[in-house]
Amino acid sequence: MARLFAYTDGACSGNPGPGGWGTLLIARDGEAEVKRRELNGGEAVTTNNRMELLAAISALESLKRPSVITMVTDSQYVKNGVTSWIHGWKKNGWKTAAKKPVKNDDLWKRLDEAQKRHEVRWEWVKGHAGHPENERADELAREGMKPYKK
Repeated sequence: MARLFAYTDGACSGNPGPGGWGTLLIARDGEAEVKRRELNGGEAVTTNNRMELLAAISALESLKRPSVITMVTDSQYVKNGVTSWIHGWKKNGWKTAAKKPVKNDDLWKRLDEAQKRHEVRWEWVKGHAGHPENERADELAREGMKPYKK
């Protein structure tokens, strides 16, 4: 049975500024790649964190049926947010421990909803460290940003 991986990344030129997100979906049978799909997009005025979140959301929302998937991100914000912080935010009515509104709560709620129908394992990799799939996700994010850069 093939295993599914999503490598996600976000990019921003200025923060806020024009941004892009990229997702590389790979199905593997053992070590052999059996299918690859690339997605990307962007926005004219956004932040790096929003693009990191949109990359992960887009990966999960693109799946046509419930799946077992390993999500690989270079964003500690996304990984820690979705595996740890989100539980407290939901309990506190989308407020932080300091009782402040959660930033990007629209996207956190969307990510939370998107992962409900899947069995998701989250992994963090160091960005810009020569990890081939992460580097490709970064290229896709930069391509997604291009139409919005002056």
